[in-house]
Amino acid sequence: MSLSLANERIRVLSAGIFSLILVMGVARFSYTPLLPLMLKQAGLGATDAGFLAAINYLGYLTGAIITSLVSDVKLKDRLYRVGLLVAIVSTWMMGATTSLLVWEISRFLAGLGTAAGMLMGSGLVLNWLMMHNFRSELGVHFSGVGLGIALCAACVQIMTPALDWRQQWYVFSAIGCVLVVPALAWLPKQNAQVKRPTAQAMRDAPPSTLFLSIFMAAYFCAGIGYVVSATFIVSIVDAFPGMAGHGTLVFLMIGLAGAPSCVVWDLIARKTGELNALIMAALLQIIGILLPVWPGGLLSALVGALLFGGTVMGLVSLVLTMAGRYYPMNPAKMIGKMSIAYGSAQIIGPAVTGLLARGGGGYTRGLYMAAGTLSAGVFLLFMLRMVERNDAAKSHRGLSSAL
Repeated sequence: MSLSLANERIRVLSAGIFSLILVMGVARFSYTPLLPLMLKQAGLGATDAGFLAAINYLGYLTGAIITSLVSDVKLKDRLYRVGLLVAIVSTWMMGATTSLLVWEISRFLAGLGTAAGMLMGSGLVLNWLMMHNFRSELGVHFSGVGLGIALCAACVQIMTPALDWRQQWYVFSAIGCVLVVPALAWLPKQNAQVKRPTAQAMRDAPPSTLFLSIFMAAYFCAGIGYVVSATFIVSIVDAFPGMAGHGTLVFLMIGLAGAPSCVVWDLIARKTGELNALIMAALLQIIGILLPVWPGGLLSALVGALLFGGTVMGLVSLVLTMAGRYYPMNPAKMIGKMSIAYGSAQIIGPAVTGLLARGGGGYTRGLYMAAGTLSAGVFLLFMLRMVERNDAAKSHRGLSSAL
């Protein structure tokens, strides 16, 4: 491998990481640590805050559907680049007004931009790696999600004593303008589809309809478990007696734990199998969701953040890995269906949490709902393991009969 090609690989991976920091950290999750400030200073109500988060995820789901319908790599490249600019504009819009309607438009656009960076950007990075015979280092790429969360949490922690909510949105817009430069410049424009020299040896081996249906239901539950903490954890922690101002630190811990998690869970799955790894990750995530509201104060919340951040992206990466195993020729066929299940949960979860908060008690009830829903998802994963065994047995009997 030439030195220039090795350097190009680093630049491409870095472009992907910077794009995820932009769309996940700046455009999407800066809303989480800024939410307490907006509730206090901008006149935002608790229920409206939940619906704004739901609208953001509606934008992301819309972008995911668009991504699944676009097969031309040149069009994906253009949409990726436009999406990053949309992410910056939508961030600026949040500080430019106190109009709920404009905030709703902003959050929807931010969701579209997030989908462009997260889904199209990830696909373009993978496309380039495969074209140049590198292994798919998406674990490294997805570290940008955790780094983005950590960055926005650290920025709010530093800025809050001096800047109000509006000024902080403007600072995030400026940060986005810096991040977009390498995200665009270091990812070469791609004009051809991936050429797989071993394509003839690869065959799709789709799971049974029952398996896929249960898997989608379990992934929906995982989406509920993820979205409530990811959206409201700062406000939840800040609302506890003696914990004001610590929510941002908890969110920072989520990001730091999330950065290496995809690589870690990939290693675990190689030893235990993907389904067993998914069950382990989901069980740890349930504990991580509940710890911030259990006795123990800041220490309990920080341990919960480590468990939550260390499992949430790992769980997603395991599902993507399974999609690649079942559909090596066209993983988007399964990823699209799974993304709709996960994305639907991300719309429903914040909206329901906002409604639960209307009766008083803040967003804490939403955490219990998330933990309960994810527990149901774990039960479905155990069922899935049984279905997988039965499907394997049927396949073996069918093969034996054919012989």
